[in-house]
Amino acid sequence: MSKFKQLYKPLLDDAKWQLPDHLGIEGTEIGHWLLEQDSLSRRFQRHCEVFTVSLIEQVKIARTALTDDERALIGDADCLMRKVILRGDDEPWVFARTLIPISTLTGQESDLEQLGEMPLGFRVFTDRSARRDALEVADVGTTESPLWARRSRLWINEKPLLVAELFLAQAPIYTKESQC
Repeated sequence: MSKFKQLYKPLLDDAKWQLPDHLGIEGTEIGHWLLEQDSLSRRFQRHCEVFTVSLIEQVKIARTALTDDERALIGDADCLMRKVILRGDDEPWVFARTLIPISTLTGQESDLEQLGEMPLGFRVFTDRSARRDALEVADVGTTESPLWARRSRLWINEKPLLVAELFLAQAPIYTKESQC
């Protein structure tokens, strides 16, 4: 699994995040995926026989490890960092990194620390208070092999999380019949 961290974490770290309307993706097949407001995991589940999550790493990190723009989105706080691979029919579709401020892991949301290989979206989007904002996108690939990423802030009971997702080459986002 360290292969995924070595290959894909630098792509997310170096992403030049932009507002979606700056890239003209609205109304495109790619845009339908990148701009998804609901659970990406639930949407992926409709595109395969077996949808799974592989937990790569889950550790607490100090606020000093956050970038300035991450702090601006979720606050200057120590976080639980969770890295996973979302898979459809055993193909890696998304490398995701979630930052959950320790203050978010209180009350009902304390279970977020115990997700293991359950998709974050399955937990977050079952809560009526869940919403997504601050959505940004980036093309981190090449002209020949585009790779798209998105980053958004999720709210659950007015507590923030920050999710960055890198759509890998096998993901249905890149196929013509992927819209739904």
